[in-house]
Amino acid sequence: MNMIKQFFPFSAKAKDVTSLVIAIAIYLVAGAVAGFILGLLAGTPIIGFIFGLAGALVGLYCLVGIILSVLDFLEIKF
Repeated sequence: MNMIKQFFPFSAKAKDVTSLVIAIAIYLVAGAVAGFILGLLAGTPIIGFIFGLAGALVGLYCLVGIILSVLDFLEIKF
């Protein structure tokens, strides 16, 4: 549990609706910004696939963070 809180710090703070919406917004904005930047860098010819893979991992991280935020809001232990 402590390890999950270290990797997903905003997910463990969703105690009410406002903090849940803020946590989801943070993950969405971070994913969108990182996806945009890494998407631009993925167009480079030689190392573009590395940036494409990094973009996919950032998207997956944001998705898991949102899921953990909702689970914490619903008080389901993870």
